[in-house]
Amino acid sequence: MNRLSTSWGDFALTRFPEDPRDQLRAWDAADEYLLRQLAEDGTDLSGTVVVAGDRWGALTTALAAHRPVQITDSFLGHEATLANLARNGLTADPDALLTARDTPPGRIDVLLVRVPKSLALLEDQLHRLAPALHPGTVVVGTGMVSEIHTSTLKLFERIIGPTRTSLAVRKARLIHCTPDPASTPGPSPWPLRYALPDDTGVLAGHTVTNHAGIFCADRLDIGTRLFLRHLPTPDGSARVVDLGCGNGVVGTAVALTAPDAEITFIDESYSAVASAEATYRDNVPDGERARFVVGDGMSPLPDSSVDLVLTNPPFHSHRATTDTTARRMFTGARRALRPGGELWVIGNRHLGYHIRLRKLFGNCEVVASDPKFVVLRSVRRGTARRTT
Repeated sequence: MNRLSTSWGDFALTRFPEDPRDQLRAWDAADEYLLRQLAEDGTDLSGTVVVAGDRWGALTTALAAHRPVQITDSFLGHEATLANLARNGLTADPDALLTARDTPPGRIDVLLVRVPKSLALLEDQLHRLAPALHPGTVVVGTGMVSEIHTSTLKLFERIIGPTRTSLAVRKARLIHCTPDPASTPGPSPWPLRYALPDDTGVLAGHTVTNHAGIFCADRLDIGTRLFLRHLPTPDGSARVVDLGCGNGVVGTAVALTAPDAEITFIDESYSAVASAEATYRDNVPDGERARFVVGDGMSPLPDSSVDLVLTNPPFHSHRATTDTTARRMFTGARRALRPGGELWVIGNRHLGYHIRLRKLFGNCEVVASDPKFVVLRSVRRGTARRTT
């Protein structure tokens, strides 16, 4: 466990879920730079302080004495904040921990923005927050130099007002923005809806909904296209999980081919689950056998309770490239699958998921592949209903 030293005290912080093998800290130089600048400037934090995109709760925890409102699209970030507050003997106001889908405060006096990886998510966040700003609002963004681009600054400038950047310190940079009451950025373009192409099997011509920040929000990625062409058709009332569901196209495709199946859509992104539900409702209007869960992988599901898990696991955690998430998804899937249940995975060839799946399940079959992607199938040993 690492400790973050600030003008408001020292805080013990970890990511969520806590893993002793994970050497990544719950904050970085961008968080430190922002906190140091607020203290040096003597920023008045007595009004409504909003922290948007706080990745692991470091900013919210450090500023807890000022009761900031946190807005996050990440369930893991939300849980990390709760855990870090408790770890440091601090209490959390449930009404001050908002998701990206919640209505933000009506007035914001200090807005702190941790620049997200997704430019679309930043755009939507700024559109949603801008009406609550006033000429005296202090607006400061923070991120690593590699995360802040000309396009990032243009968004702040267009939606909020005049923008300037700080000097880089330890490869981090600050964005200072002055709200312009005359600014009229117009409505947010999100969510985005589009028709799926002909090479998407049963979903060809159907409409998908993407809220901001969803992977490949303006088009269907080629890996998912390959997956859709080779999805299994579960028998009868099978229990199926679209794990890391994103916009929900995989689970929706299963619902169209197997109307008696019970589909659970799970993602740690609130916007992803909202996208999946919208996609499902638009394309399966009479569908009643679906659940939409924001959570930590398969942890919300009981042991030996599902028949089929379908997933395209991410291999990035913010700026870090890691297979930690995939490992936890595979392990969680094996625990939740009934004997004879199957895990189907789409992934880049170079990630070598087949090696980990063979170790975990004792088997792994290549269902389909192309020069870049591979579809893998592993079976939990035992006897249960099969897919075709």
